[in-house]
Amino acid sequence: MHEDHGVHGEELSTEARIDFIHAQTTIAATPLVPEVRLRLAAEAIELWERIEDSSGESDTPPPFWAFPWAGGQALARHVLDHDELVAGRRVLDLASGSGLVAIAAALAGAEEVVAVDIDRFAVAAIGMNAAINEVAVAASVADVLHGDGLGAEVVLAGDVFYERAMAARMLPMLARARARGALVLVGDPGRRYLPPGRFESLAEYDVPVVAALEDMTIKRTTVWRMSADRD
Repeated sequence: MHEDHGVHGEELSTEARIDFIHAQTTIAATPLVPEVRLRLAAEAIELWERIEDSSGESDTPPPFWAFPWAGGQALARHVLDHDELVAGRRVLDLASGSGLVAIAAALAGAEEVVAVDIDRFAVAAIGMNAAINEVAVAASVADVLHGDGLGAEVVLAGDVFYERAMAARMLPMLARARARGALVLVGDPGRRYLPPGRFESLAEYDVPVVAALEDMTIKRTTVWRMSADRD
């Protein structure tokens, strides 16, 4: 969950990022998706400051990978409860963050799961979280929003419409993926820049969230499918 404008966290080695994540997080069950355990942090601002101190950068992205966001939780829950959506298929998880949605797809029987994020800390976290849940997820640092989903049969995106610039790049990419025949699913808790006319609602969930990040403890969240007739 963040804007894909570049690659971040280049100064630290992969091993250093893994050590940092291990020291700053604990393993916990995801509130709406207890089948999936993730390395989660307690405080966002303090963690962000520690990342900047460790990397020597002042423009590092927020640690979206350290928290279970509403859109991702709802999408992961839906994928696990409706495994026919991904079973035996090649899946791409965009702006993957912690890897929650990608891990859910792998647990639901996807043939192959690729998770992409521009934050190197996120990609390190995805690898750690996939190992915790004993699934295979191919995580990479990449901005793929110029393409059409890397040929994936299912494209998943949790909580990606919270910012205008991000939405302006995400929507055309999702439309291109849908136009070539991919199933496109989005989890969104009513973020400002989701265009509902492009999607149809599949399910709604009351998702437990971090109050310090969302100003509430439960967030009503919808899983949307991009409509074929609006590509």
